[in-house]
Amino acid sequence: MIRFYYHPTPNPAKVALLLEELGLPYEVIPVDTSKGEQHAPAFRAINPNGKLPAIVDTDGVDGEVRVFDSNAILLYLGEKAGQLIGTPGDRGELLSWLFFIASGLGPFSGQAVHFQHSAPDKPAYAVNRYRREAERHYQVLDDHLRERRYIVGDAYSIVDIAGWGWIDRAPRVLPGDGGGLAAFPHIQRWFEEIDARPAAARARGVARDHLFKKDMDDEARRALFPSNYPPALSKESTP
Repeated sequence: MIRFYYHPTPNPAKVALLLEELGLPYEVIPVDTSKGEQHAPAFRAINPNGKLPAIVDTDGVDGEVRVFDSNAILLYLGEKAGQLIGTPGDRGELLSWLFFIASGLGPFSGQAVHFQHSAPDKPAYAVNRYRREAERHYQVLDDHLRERRYIVGDAYSIVDIAGWGWIDRAPRVLPGDGGGLAAFPHIQRWFEEIDARPAAARARGVARDHLFKKDMDDEARRALFPSNYPPALSKESTP
């Protein structure tokens, strides 16, 4: 059984899609990041970085296994199932594109969303920096997909799943005409194919009935962006 710690954001969405594709039994455990539940000691014992998603595999090689970071989870589960990880000859390409998403497309997209939609003063330099870098990563992927059906090799893989999670948010990453993908037709064709898969519809339904907090009030800002605030004084240091 996989215990799947989830919040309805791009990185957990990737894992939801893979779990649905693989048909592995899993239990969804909602973690409301706007309420700060990701900072609870019980969750930090699973992911010391206090981010979503994370999993606990109760049937690991030597017992329970925790895995955090969405792309690490995709690789772990793909290897566990022996599916959607390409051929041995694809290994170098698969790792390269998986890390391209992990270190580039995902983080720069996230920062583009933050500075365009969440930053209180929306600093022009930061907005320009992260949006342009997000666009650059999109262009790299669009060029790669020009004559390819999938990102790696000839078959759908965990790399496509990793990309789907963030490209789904293109309208937020690159707001404007065309829903974010107007300038990237090869990504749009690829995304529409992945998004039409039955597993994608099921992944979108994960924890749909759970009432996650949506208000961006001071509690939510402190929970989501704790590094923007000075650390709370402990009782021992309070005069």
